[in-house]
Amino acid sequence: MRGAADAGRMTTNERKPVTVIGLGPMGQAMVRKLVAAGHRVTVWNRTASRADALVAEGAVRAATPAEAVAASELVILSLTDYQAMYDILGSAGDALAGRVVANLSSDTPQRTRDAADWLAERGAQLLAGGVMVPAPMVGEEGAYVFYSGPHAVFETHEPTLRVLGRPDYRGADPALAQLFYQALLAVFLSTLAGELQAAALVGSAGVPAKEVMPYVADTIGLAGAFADETARHVDARAYPGDLSTVTMMGATADHIVAASAAAGLDTTLPDAVKALYDRAIAAGHGNDNWTSLYEVITRSAASAR
Repeated sequence: MRGAADAGRMTTNERKPVTVIGLGPMGQAMVRKLVAAGHRVTVWNRTASRADALVAEGAVRAATPAEAVAASELVILSLTDYQAMYDILGSAGDALAGRVVANLSSDTPQRTRDAADWLAERGAQLLAGGVMVPAPMVGEEGAYVFYSGPHAVFETHEPTLRVLGRPDYRGADPALAQLFYQALLAVFLSTLAGELQAAALVGSAGVPAKEVMPYVADTIGLAGAFADETARHVDARAYPGDLSTVTMMGATADHIVAASAAAGLDTTLPDAVKALYDRAIAAGHGNDNWTSLYEVITRSAASAR
């Protein structure tokens, strides 16, 4: 049950103005949740008509990026990448001074650090973020968002940001939220591609995708069950090969490539997986657990140091 102090704090933060720049599906979902929570939300988008429905629902349209930034201490960006931030906020001038820019756009870790420096030169602070749900789930149960940047800044705006989903603060380095975001998207995108490869394989025999997808869902759950073991092996850099050795799993990877090729399917995805096993075997990990592929994945990074 929320105490009186918490209730008072939430009431105060619900009244805090917030700006959202970038009104694609994700940005629009954010605006609607913030308006519903009682915030005065100022919006701006390159294509101004994207704000029409939001303005009808209670948002305030800004004529320029500078006007949008000036309207709120907290400015949330929902853009394609960090270059879009420069393109848009480069014209904001002195309006950036004293602002907190929560950039929820995707890009590389280094570009995120560079963005923090660019904003600091203009008197603003960056909270980098990564939204871990699709637009329809923003602000719903189970939604969460990674953040990194100055902790005091995060704490100040956490109640407002909570409207979008559970805020998960990862540390002061602005790149950390981006790293967590990209790490999980690597799993997600690979999994989605694997779903399509599975559908194509059974489809080559005339089997509808709906017949295999329940098993796909079960398999994804099974893969998730290995997460704790993976963490133990990777953090210890020890890969006991009593079960699921690289050689055994590599043979399966070979069979997936062969089955896909025989069905006339694109083999880019299974080829990539097979290549990891081939390289691990070549590096002497054949009798180690499949988790030893971590040594292959990280080798180029170690060589660069």
